Amino acid sequence: FFAVVVLLGMSASRLPPAALSLKQFLQRQKVLQIYRTLLRTIRQVPDEADRRYLRDWARGEFRRNKEATNQDAIRMMVTQARNHLEELQKSLALLHMNVK
Repeated sequence: FFAVVVLLGMSASRLPPAALSLKQFLQRQKVLQIYRTLLRTIRQVPDEADRRYLRDWARGEFRRNKEATNQDAIRMMVTQARNHLEELQKSLALLHMNVK
């Protein structure tokens, strides 16, 4: 029994010190999904200069907040990113409606 406890303790200590908890991992996946969707949506912007501006803005915002650890702040940033994404998607939908 003691050997099993020691082995379990050893295997747990082999995790990297910066290993994410499940909650952190899921939150990170959510942030990455929003980031990818935002970049894919930006690709649909017709004007190249606007596309470049939006892409640089999105990358800058995500990089600037990359080291955030406060869970409330991260939730707020995720909500803001979703809102920006929805606004961009609505603007593109209106643009496509007017073009037709």
